[in-house]
Amino acid sequence: MPFHPRYCTLLYGASTLLDAADGYAARALKQASQFGAVLDMIVDRCTTSCLLCYLASAYPNYALVFQGLISLDFSSHYMHMVSTLTTGSRHHKEVKEDVSRILRWYYKKSVLFTMCAGNELFFVALYLLKWDKTPLYTLFPYAWTSSELFVENVPRFALRLTFAQALAAITFPISLGKNIVNIVQAWKASKVLVGVDLRERALAKTKAT
Repeated sequence: MPFHPRYCTLLYGASTLLDAADGYAARALKQASQFGAVLDMIVDRCTTSCLLCYLASAYPNYALVFQGLISLDFSSHYMHMVSTLTTGSRHHKEVKEDVSRILRWYYKKSVLFTMCAGNELFFVALYLLKWDKTPLYTLFPYAWTSSELFVENVPRFALRLTFAQALAAITFPISLGKNIVNIVQAWKASKVLVGVDLRERALAKTKAT
């Protein structure tokens, strides 16, 4: 990561795309399993955590933020997994509307893909910010960028904008939304687990009497 940003970005992007495809492949080949679902979630958490660990060292002033994101990611998904299995759900992506409308919406395939992809792209953009110093406009044909229309109408700040900065600005709202969902997920899972504990204690008292 500290020495080969291009190779690292390509490999990380490839792993993210393969992660999105493996579930579809498993279902198409009728090889979906509980083990695969759990392993998929664990690999996702580990991959993202590795990148966040590097970002914590690359941006030491924000190390606590990245450490907090790692903790939130692991804890919310683990608690959600346990709560869904405890209540008898077949899969952690199956959320009833009475549990949480937000999580039910979030675990729709299209929404889940968009949120996860946007979140990963934001972290990749932060990673690339350490190296990408080339203004974005230089990627366009010189005939466009040297034209009078371009020079007079494009704001000065846009001329200094790099690809990594643009990508980070576009994907930040998605990443923020994803982590807000993680908070909701941890909160709802906590309520479910506390409810299960209370029911079990009440049942134990009833049996004792």
